[in-house]
Amino acid sequence: MATTDRQATTLALAHALSAAERGLSVIPLSRTKLPALRSPHRPAPGPAHPDSHHSQHSDPEPVPPPCHGECGRPGHGVYDATTDPARIRELFAAAPWATGYGIACGLPPHRLIGVDLDVKSGTDATGALRELALRHLFTIPPTVVVLTPSGGRHVWLTGPPDAVIPNSAGRLAPGIDIRGAGGYLVGPGSRTDHGVYATAPGTAHLVPAPCPPSLLRLLLPPPRAPHPATHPSVGDRGQGLVQFVLAAHEGQRNTRLFWAACRAYENGIGRALRAPLIDAAVHTGLTEREAHATIASAARMTGHRP
Repeated sequence: MATTDRQATTLALAHALSAAERGLSVIPLSRTKLPALRSPHRPAPGPAHPDSHHSQHSDPEPVPPPCHGECGRPGHGVYDATTDPARIRELFAAAPWATGYGIACGLPPHRLIGVDLDVKSGTDATGALRELALRHLFTIPPTVVVLTPSGGRHVWLTGPPDAVIPNSAGRLAPGIDIRGAGGYLVGPGSRTDHGVYATAPGTAHLVPAPCPPSLLRLLLPPPRAPHPATHPSVGDRGQGLVQFVLAAHEGQRNTRLFWAACRAYENGIGRALRAPLIDAAVHTGLTEREAHATIASAARMTGHRP
């Protein structure tokens, strides 16, 4: 590893430990801003660099069983996040290529909410947030702001204990992404392929401010319509797989559908469960075309005809 990378890793670890002292749970990140540790449930990597997280094949890799770290091994992304200094050092020691760290959102004591204001593709996310504030009568209080290498900003807010804020991309307005439960923010001091993340002047000494109630209401997920009924012929196991898909949030819908379809075909109920799984996937926000394609990939992966 180059000396500059070793220095970046040392600095990232130091920043991560400092964040943990403030009650923020952290994980090591690679230069690509992805979790630095590969899942222990995925196939062994090929000759590529350990940072590699993308398959070179057209079909997706087999989806691992749902595991949020219960197996005891590292490599579960944001579910590895911790404030324990010894554990943080262990995670960075296992990922010597890490040059940054992520801060898990939604966890106590801060229950961090990240408002990611992007400037790519000509969007004016800051202006869009200003318009939302005027329309819904809220102001962003003084809080931690992190400047991104692309010129964007991460605004740190905190949520109440009884609110689970989902991740979203562009739902509030173009260029405004929200990092909530199950998401993470790139921590200040992290070095990526595009530059260094840094705390905005005058905000490093602040603590994350509470999210204004009017903004919080905008961030909460809308109530879901009643779940579509499952076909009685699929049995309890099939209904469990359908419920697994129905519980998917944005960012995990395709993964959950693919995993459920693989299990259905392996248990001989793939054809019977195809329509209920498609209905469930469409209910979560996928298009019918996307659902058909994902289930076809699962069929091929398990040796069945789509």
